[in-house]
Amino acid sequence: MDYAVIQTGGKQYRVAPGDVITVEKLEGDPGTELAFDEVLMTSQAGSLQIGTPTVAGASVTAEIVGQGRAKKILVFKKKRRKKYRRRQGHRQYETRVRVSGINVGAA
Repeated sequence: MDYAVIQTGGKQYRVAPGDVITVEKLEGDPGTELAFDEVLMTSQAGSLQIGTPTVAGASVTAEIVGQGRAKKILVFKKKRRKKYRRRQGHRQYETRVRVSGINVGAA
């Protein structure tokens, strides 16, 4: 099975063609093609390439499926015996992408 490990938004993802993943917000409308150039590792036909830190010439192409926001998380601050309480919510922007292909390049 062909797969790659990419880095985007400060996180690493193991992806294969056809996978739909949720990543930190990327600019673009649904249907827009993207290319992830920070490929840390690839595996195709049993051959493994590990980058130092990235695999030279490798990229992963994907298509934006949709833009949205994650579930709400609550941030709660409190100082005991001081009548100090603060509650705040946060929803992170995120992008869903469908991986269409892995290009190893001429490495």
